[in-house]
Amino acid sequence: MIDVVFLLLIFFMISTTFIEGPGLTIDLPESSAQQLKQGEKDIHVYLTAEGQIYLQKEPVSYGELQQRIGQYGEAAKQMTFLLMADEGALHGRVIKLMDAAKTAGFGKLAIATDKEVNESNAN
Repeated sequence: MIDVVFLLLIFFMISTTFIEGPGLTIDLPESSAQQLKQGEKDIHVYLTAEGQIYLQKEPVSYGELQQRIGQYGEAAKQMTFLLMADEGALHGRVIKLMDAAKTAGFGKLAIATDKEVNESNAN
């Protein structure tokens, strides 16, 4: 009986999928633009609808974000600043984060979106 329970436990552990996410809900805007491949050198910055900022899944203030991304120095030129802003986030805050990436010297800026769903294809 113990063997059967143990095998069931192993089965469920192996078959379970884990989704990598910071534990916050970001409703990305839709776009039909081309998808960008993510690399190891991406810096993930999340902006919630309420204006909270997360750097690599860790909540930070705007000043703290500026300080931490500024520490990358010359390495930032080869890195991608991936901004995942909620669709309901204020435009001004999105621009502020984009400006922080430019000031820190990031070579590439990407804004994450969801793939656009055509109404005619959805039916």
